[in-house]
Amino acid sequence: MQTQNVPTEGLQGIVGEEHVREASTDDAVDGVEPSLIVEPGTIEETSEVMKLASREGLAVSVRGGGTKMGLGNPPRRVDLILSTARMDSIIEHVPGDQIVRVQSGLKLQDLQENLAESDQMLGVDPPEEGATIGGVVAANSSGPRRLRYGTIRDLIIGVKVVLADGTVAKAGGKVVKNVAGYDLSKLFTGSLGTLGVIAEANFRLHPIRESARTVFVEVDDHGQIPEVAQALTHSSFSQFVLDALELRWENGRGVIAALFEGIEPAVEAQSSAATELLHSYGEANVLGKDDGDEFWNSFARRPWATGGVGLKIGAPPADLTTVLDSVLGAAERAGVEVRLSGHAGTGVTFAGLSGEDDGLVDVVEEVREIRVRRGGSVVVQEAPLSIKERLDVWGPVGDYLGLTRRVKEKFDPGYTMNPGRFLGGI
Repeated sequence: MQTQNVPTEGLQGIVGEEHVREASTDDAVDGVEPSLIVEPGTIEETSEVMKLASREGLAVSVRGGGTKMGLGNPPRRVDLILSTARMDSIIEHVPGDQIVRVQSGLKLQDLQENLAESDQMLGVDPPEEGATIGGVVAANSSGPRRLRYGTIRDLIIGVKVVLADGTVAKAGGKVVKNVAGYDLSKLFTGSLGTLGVIAEANFRLHPIRESARTVFVEVDDHGQIPEVAQALTHSSFSQFVLDALELRWENGRGVIAALFEGIEPAVEAQSSAATELLHSYGEANVLGKDDGDEFWNSFARRPWATGGVGLKIGAPPADLTTVLDSVLGAAERAGVEVRLSGHAGTGVTFAGLSGEDDGLVDVVEEVREIRVRRGGSVVVQEAPLSIKERLDVWGPVGDYLGLTRRVKEKFDPGYTMNPGRFLGGI
């Protein structure tokens, strides 16, 4: 895959010589190495960079913290990586309105630490360390608190973007009820940088709860995990309001954990009731806020290691039993090691696979065939290039591909942004 001749001096004239550098092998995207890295510091500079890229026919990939660069199919080309590292400010925070507006290169952790000074938070907690706001939006990332607050798509209320031709566009606003205009916020969320550069985003916030308890139980039969989840989500105890309900399975042992947050009396009542309910499955453990934070930092991590294969499996929560059965069964037949985690309350399961390439591909294809037939999805979120070359990481998407292609051609007719990485190779 040949890169275009990238005009270094033209880029330096826009952002300054010190903010343009030659790419190295570490900057490659699935083996495709760009020519240059450029770091604009403002929306105006970003616009000028994209105008230049459009004129010169350059293929551009946007990078924030780099935590999502393994997601997607291998790109057809990458000539230029546009880094948002310098665009890392909180533009406006209005605590009374529970609204914040930030630049896309701001790290999520830094935002949360700043908001905590006002006893507020953005209600997403993806486990990827170093993730930026732009990356979280582009991948629609989420974590355990997805059960209570939804994904970033549910929390974003405004966005400012730079399109492939350099046009600056915005939608939404600072108030939650503002839904006027074209909803670029939702359109760009989950688009993996294929429609343009996310420059700024506005979010609605939530107060930090004063108290928290984590209740978890260990099981030695994966069939008990859906039973525990069902017991907690459909219990006769009407006071159960779960902030998170997560699972892990590895080395023949499983853990399912529930998080309760709120005012102290309610949290105490809910965690006590949950502990009593779970006694029939094993010894229930209860953690306070500090120990619970440490627990979730480890427990919520993705179950795959560098060099392995990571799957995201979407299915209704009621299908959790068949999801676990299909993944564990396929892995055993293929001689592949598997570790599982997931959002037991929302039907999203993650699988980490390690083994020989043939076995890994067999597992992906078998699980995908079962889940797609039942109306679900299996997306390869992480894999070495040798695996990506043998299968489509996104899997079949049906009629949705036609809509996605039309949107792509509307916003990026020249296929400047991340060509090849998204659904159907667009």
